[in-house]
Amino acid sequence: MFDKLLFPIDNSRETSHALPLVADMAQRYQSQVYLLSVLDDAELSPEQVQQARQNIQTLLKQTESGLHQIGLSNVKSEYREGKVPFVICDVADELEIDLIIMGCRGLSLSGEGRDDSVSNRVINLSPCPVLVVP
Repeated sequence: MFDKLLFPIDNSRETSHALPLVADMAQRYQSQVYLLSVLDDAELSPEQVQQARQNIQTLLKQTESGLHQIGLSNVKSEYREGKVPFVICDVADELEIDLIIMGCRGLSLSGEGRDDSVSNRVINLSPCPVLVVP
């Protein structure tokens, strides 16, 4: 049913809350898991971009390793640059993803920032279902 899962990750608490669900679904459906981290470097200095790239590579390696340790062997990592919601949806389309699972910071609950919420934009643009974990 869900052969390919896309899990956009960053260093947020929301990502760590969604990780157990991703692991459970991947085990349950024997899914290929694609970890995706996106850098929007529009407002960063060259030094900040370099540091962010290193941090992202570390995060991807650690998350992939953690998933391997719990028995998931079908995990791949993707790193991209650009506007986060658009890149997530583009990757989902390119890889023919069956389900995107992502954390949510809850900004849209207050109404403020709703249009800027990454999860809200992904829901509206995605070529596949999106499961948002609060």
